[in-house]
Amino acid sequence: MAFEHDLCIRGAGIVGRTLALLAARERLRVALVAPTAATPGHADVRAYALSPASQALLQSLRCWPAESAATPVLAMQVQADGQGHVHFSAAEQGVAALNWIVDVPALEQQLAQAVQYQGHIDVVSAPVAAPLTVVCEGRASATRAELGVDFDSVRYPQQAIATRLDCERAHEQIARQWFTPEGDILAFLPLGGPAGREVAVVWSVPSERAAAITDWDDATLAAHLHELSGAALGALQVKGARASWPLVLAHARRWVGAMPGRAGESFALAGDAAHAMHPLAGQGLNVGLGDAAELARVLGAREAWRGLADLRLLRRYERARQGEWLRMRLATDGLQLLFGQPGPLAGALRNWGMTLFEHSGPLKSRIARLAMGTV
Repeated sequence: MAFEHDLCIRGAGIVGRTLALLAARERLRVALVAPTAATPGHADVRAYALSPASQALLQSLRCWPAESAATPVLAMQVQADGQGHVHFSAAEQGVAALNWIVDVPALEQQLAQAVQYQGHIDVVSAPVAAPLTVVCEGRASATRAELGVDFDSVRYPQQAIATRLDCERAHEQIARQWFTPEGDILAFLPLGGPAGREVAVVWSVPSERAAAITDWDDATLAAHLHELSGAALGALQVKGARASWPLVLAHARRWVGAMPGRAGESFALAGDAAHAMHPLAGQGLNVGLGDAAELARVLGAREAWRGLADLRLLRRYERARQGEWLRMRLATDGLQLLFGQPGPLAGALRNWGMTLFEHSGPLKSRIARLAMGTV
């Protein structure tokens, strides 16, 4: 049958819109399934650490936010619950920034505007038939379930709490992270540009304490964060809403396949619909954007005689991205096992390990470049 579109992308988040723009650049006709109206709710407090590879990708699409919404990180300071610490520096790595902390609403707005002006993309309210359907609906994807794809999910004994803070002192473009004896992992991510005093907070806490923490008033929350951070940025004031969610390690058993009951059509999964990992290394969205870039590359480089629904073609994407995800999974899961465990023995081990790693020379540099996506 003749199709009006080459791709139908289900999910218009950051990964879905990025893929739509990349596919349109390959002269493919895209139907992007998006809700007709925004769902009312609290202000979005999310912020992502985007690697230089992700920044280059988004800049190539002319979707990089203004400096006030994309703060370059010049250094990262990681402090254990004892003397252990690790310090990364952009200058040491010979790069302009280790990564960028990006305000999610600002990035989403840039992508939405770019989609609006791309003639090869039609924004639709319901899925349409196409040789290839790409599922970018997130971890709770209904389409993935309808396709019968198993999604193996293991919950960490932690929940993440996110908010924003106004700080007495400037963040100095430093991303800070602390590990506590109780198994907490606290991150302050710089926002508001190079001279900003705002940080995005991601605080991973044991699940049994999460409900009580989310019920604290702003003054109580600010006082606890001030103490956990060792007053690194002076007095703190909670700014706006807060959010919380359970932390999981998850992956789909298949990332590509034939559409059930629909000859000549196939599907692929990308982003959180295909995988999820612990946020402590800040790599979740980077891996999702890597999915979009690789799928667009595979489709654009296909042989002239090979159709978009060809499973041999789609498995090139699946093999490449499953390998990358596995590498990141092993890293983040290993870090969570080391840093998310309470108790004196675990504390001694992580302090020793961090001290050893800080002085590891080439190994430390290689890990930094892996996180930046430059190797």
